[in-house]
Amino acid sequence: MSLSSMPAAGCVLCFDDEASQAGQAASACGMALAVVERHRFPDGELRLRLPAALPARVVLWRGLQQPNEKLVELLLAAQTARTLGARHLTLVSPYLAYMRQDIAFNPGEAISQRIVGGFLAQLFDAVITVDPHLHRVATLFEAIPVKDAIALSGAPLLADHIATQRQRPLLMGPDEEALQWVALAADRHGWDHAVCRKTRHGDCEVDIELPGQPVAGRVVVLMDDVASSGHTLARAAVKLRAAGAVSVDVAVTHALFAPGAVQLVRSSGVGEIWSTDCIAHASNAVSIVPAVVAALQGL
Repeated sequence: MSLSSMPAAGCVLCFDDEASQAGQAASACGMALAVVERHRFPDGELRLRLPAALPARVVLWRGLQQPNEKLVELLLAAQTARTLGARHLTLVSPYLAYMRQDIAFNPGEAISQRIVGGFLAQLFDAVITVDPHLHRVATLFEAIPVKDAIALSGAPLLADHIATQRQRPLLMGPDEEALQWVALAADRHGWDHAVCRKTRHGDCEVDIELPGQPVAGRVVVLMDDVASSGHTLARAAVKLRAAGAVSVDVAVTHALFAPGAVQLVRSSGVGEIWSTDCIAHASNAVSIVPAVVAALQGL
């Protein structure tokens, strides 16, 4: 598509694995959709090809699960988009990587949030993401200092879906870090909520302590922003079932789910697993596209 044929509203650039989701957003915003051509050379280097000319407003849609190569894609695509006519460049990244480490826990450690956040701020004028995994910083702007740093949440979307599936559930966070999402979802429907206490001994070794909230006879939904190895959710589910929960389901924003993780979670007594489509997965139950479109239209 040439520059002259693109809508004045702008263009959404994406890669082929995210074309369906990005295309929905582009259509809703009245923007053109262009898929970046991607070629891998035998030595592993990438060649990207964008449209020969771009409008002033460009949105680059790229989730950053399995992030290392995708960060190189962003570098190449964003800087090329600038040379081809983009004046305002927005990154829509439903999942942001490298946000967990915001301090050096041991001498010599790289503070990945500060480094990757600064890198993205050099490339983009605005960033839109969903439930970034922030701990000791209060806003996305502190991690990615751009004029418009917009953090949406999947918690209300998941809460609305849960409301169609379960009657007055008890929402439970598998650890204290999940409290912000659990509370947001519970308040939306007036549900009870609580969080477990987690002690981590390694990437896949955790101990879970249930809160004082009675769970016997309750329908429980474990809610978190990210499910990766599945060990925290599985340990919490085992404890909840042992404490008398009638059922335990899982609702997560980002269904990262490493190999074997879903099987581990289900073997712990979990019934349903629901997720947003921030990351494409068989558990996807709700779409983030309407929320992203609203954010784009508000810029």
